Amino acid sequence: MKCKRLNELLELLQPAWSKEPDLNLIQFLQKLAQESGYSGDLASLTDDILIYHLKMRDSAKDAVIPGIQKDYEDDFKTALLRARGVIKE
Repeated sequence: MKCKRLNELLELLQPAWSKEPDLNLIQFLQKLAQESGYSGDLASLTDDILIYHLKMRDSAKDAVIPGIQKDYEDDFKTALLRARGVIKE
């Protein structure tokens, strides 16, 4: 599992970092942490924060987070009826 996350993080990090070649890795990680709203110690920054921020970095502010899209419903009533089993897929 760790290897998959590492590969995913590296795949997302490489193109984003190459757009800002004047920054070293630590500076770039600090920039990502600030953009994501993380205010803690850089050593405590999790890979989840980096992965989701890199995935959502260039998307619209109202875009759905990856991984949640499959459960997303536009209408609350439809979501409630589906959760109660009234509407089946």
